[in-house]
Amino acid sequence: MPELPEVEIIRQYLDEQLPGRTIACVDILLPRQLKYPEPEAFQLLVAGKRMKGMRRRGKYLLLDLQDGSTIVFHLRMTGSLVYDPSGRQRDAYARMVFHLAGGGALVFADVRTFGCVYGFVAGEEIAVPGLQSLGPEPLSEAFTLAYLARAIRGRKQLIKSFLLDQRRIAGLGNIYADEALFLAGIHPRREAGSLTQAECKKLAAAIQRVLRDGLADGGTTFRNYRNGEGGYGHHQEHLCVYHRAGKPCPTCGRPIEKTTVGGRGTHYCPYCQH
Repeated sequence: MPELPEVEIIRQYLDEQLPGRTIACVDILLPRQLKYPEPEAFQLLVAGKRMKGMRRRGKYLLLDLQDGSTIVFHLRMTGSLVYDPSGRQRDAYARMVFHLAGGGALVFADVRTFGCVYGFVAGEEIAVPGLQSLGPEPLSEAFTLAYLARAIRGRKQLIKSFLLDQRRIAGLGNIYADEALFLAGIHPRREAGSLTQAECKKLAAAIQRVLRDGLADGGTTFRNYRNGEGGYGHHQEHLCVYHRAGKPCPTCGRPIEKTTVGGRGTHYCPYCQH
């Protein structure tokens, strides 16, 4: 699933390419992935509208139109949002194609079809499940040691599950949660409320470090992630534990192990993460 670094990289590129361009029309190739409104209303909402810019909140992408309307994308596990300057390329998994006046297209593709698209007119509440309840952005000023210590205080929830709770920290997913816990030396099955102040400080710093490293490397691509140009990230070449079960820990050399925490595959070093 694209996580904060991957979604932010997509946002950055599209925010350079799309502002000022006009959506001529949209082909809705798989209507069930359009969650709101109905296809006919959505086509009327976007046709002939100029694009203002692309925002991100957690793992959501929000495309603002000049008239105040907003299109919301959630890529989920295998979705992508790619700008095709020629407008002629066709992704076999394209589910929605926004044709642009003067040429070019914005293509929403999704292999497993778990992604969602919403459209809201100006002044309408952006009622997307999960969007309004997101916690602070981990690379923002709101994400502080004080916030993290307060959020975990007294919680019996396992720390790995806590990190994946979008109501607590927006945009963090399986890859970067595993990497952050490794860097902080914290076992993924620790109860969140058991962390000391010193461990909280290490974890907060580790979360920000792994996200910045992911951004610097263009994101992580194992199978489906594509950036806004359709290219790949290469942060997978620099991961410490994620997707490395059985391989040597970069710190102690012992094998990385894989387990399941809260239904999610979890990679860790049992020696470095007590």
